[in-house]
Amino acid sequence: MRSLVLSAALLLAGLGQAQAQDAAAGEKVFAQCRACHQIGPNAKNAVGPELNGVIGRHSGSVEGYNYSPANKNSGLTWDEATFRDYIKDPKAKVPGTKMIYAGLKDEQKVNDLVAYLKQFDAQGQKTTQ
Repeated sequence: MRSLVLSAALLLAGLGQAQAQDAAAGEKVFAQCRACHQIGPNAKNAVGPELNGVIGRHSGSVEGYNYSPANKNSGLTWDEATFRDYIKDPKAKVPGTKMIYAGLKDEQKVNDLVAYLKQFDAQGQKTTQ
């Protein structure tokens, strides 16, 4: 019985680690986002808006970026939960968005991407989390 409890505890600990956010891994996930988005101190709008400070930002609010009416008028704030829903299926979360991305379905990659994005403040400086 004792070994069963110990095994279960080790399994649960491992599952918790598997769901942890890893910013370094998230940087690798962000490589596919770089085709359209920039982040960091010198980030500029490209095909998509720059993503500095995206977690906590209101949708459609980056100055100088031409958003779709659907995104601009969605009323969303990109908190973690909203961003997670969006990145999994952008067109389902914001019908009419011009973002042409099928979505990131892997939960761990979403976790890691969120951890990476959260590092950057609105000026593109990395903050400590």
